[in-house]
Amino acid sequence: MPGGKYVLPKLKYGYAELAPFISEAQLTLHHSKHHQAYVNAANAIYDKLDKARQDGSELDFKAVAKELAFNSGGHVLHSLFWENMAPAGKGGGGIPDGAIADAIKNEFGSFERFKTEFSKAAVTCEGSGWAVLAYGKMTQRPIIMQVEKHNVNFAPGLALLLALDVWEHAYYLDYKNERPKFVEAFWNIVDWRAANERLKDAL
Repeated sequence: MPGGKYVLPKLKYGYAELAPFISEAQLTLHHSKHHQAYVNAANAIYDKLDKARQDGSELDFKAVAKELAFNSGGHVLHSLFWENMAPAGKGGGGIPDGAIADAIKNEFGSFERFKTEFSKAAVTCEGSGWAVLAYGKMTQRPIIMQVEKHNVNFAPGLALLLALDVWEHAYYLDYKNERPKFVEAFWNIVDWRAANERLKDAL
């Protein structure tokens, strides 16, 4: 029997609350239009799968699988992106503490080294993509992934801790083509509490 559908998550802050680092207009467009489009597309693919299985029709499964990975990946990464931000001075920004701080120090030597590597991954991502901090349960080490699109170069089996969207639709209204400025602004609104909770679940 077919299961449920993806739903656009509600934000834990208002559209204007991440300003000036992400403007109200930019955040509204990104969340309500771009993320909603991935939700709609992924759900439409599930509808197509359900229909084909009910009436026995043929599927171009290579195309279906590719579309589903792209759109469901977009939904998952965007959902994490919203969760790992908070208004500056109200949970966003600063230096991490707790387990995430320990993991970063043990792996990278210092927070500044981690910040440099993560920022580099974000700035140099080819075309559209993401910088993602993940945690490998088998190695018990954090790792930075440079994910192209929503699903390319994505290492399976890792717990996702922190994600930064560097598709142009994430920053173009505010920063035009200056991705590095957006990446630098992101550090003012990172919610390290959310990253700590995700690491706690991964340990």
